[in-house]
Amino acid sequence: MIKAVIFDWFNTLARYEPPREEIHSRALKEAGINIEPARLIMPLAVADKYFMDENSILPIRKRTPDEQAKIYIRYEEILMEAAGLQFEKALPSKIYYNSKSLFEGTQTFALFDDVIPTLKILKNRNIIIGLLTNFAKDMYPLIRQLKLDPYIDFVITPYEAHADKPQPEIFLAALKKAQVNAHEVIYVGDQYKVDILGARSANMTGILIDRYNLSKDDCIRISRLTEIVNYLS
Repeated sequence: MIKAVIFDWFNTLARYEPPREEIHSRALKEAGINIEPARLIMPLAVADKYFMDENSILPIRKRTPDEQAKIYIRYEEILMEAAGLQFEKALPSKIYYNSKSLFEGTQTFALFDDVIPTLKILKNRNIIIGLLTNFAKDMYPLIRQLKLDPYIDFVITPYEAHADKPQPEIFLAALKKAQVNAHEVIYVGDQYKVDILGARSANMTGILIDRYNLSKDDCIRISRLTEIVNYLS
């Protein structure tokens, strides 16, 4: 029987507001490339996989500014390649700095529309609800701002665990906080390598939230968070 459900943050419970596809569409437009935001959703997912894989090797925040810039510029290259765009060699760097400037001026978070209904269902079933994220920041102000505090029982970040996903130590820290056994936990995230394999390393059940039906990975997949109820017994 499942006693706890632990969620990833980015692209699982929340997304950037304005959405990243809109920001990147604007950044590309400033560079002379017109592309609708909707056409960037899949390319962003492809680029996200690259970023998460790099972060699992060594957290991006622990790298030098030059190394970080190279990764973000490569991210933009992958994004544009996946979108089928033709571009000059210098353009990804320009897009990175354009989008960085736009994000810094507007960046906040918004919940997906299935989050609160799902959390209400879990609370009504007395399920422990946790948040486990690689965001190395105090998440509680954001949780209060988005009115998640009535639902979230605990938060684990790299600060508490002294580890990042997919290292098992951060998942084991969540188990300790929840005071349950691994087989009594579902962990939900949007990245196979970082979230699902990380959860498996701690013997948890990992469920991939695949909102755009892009994944072919060998795991349980759901397209909406409310589908979690099918895996609680």
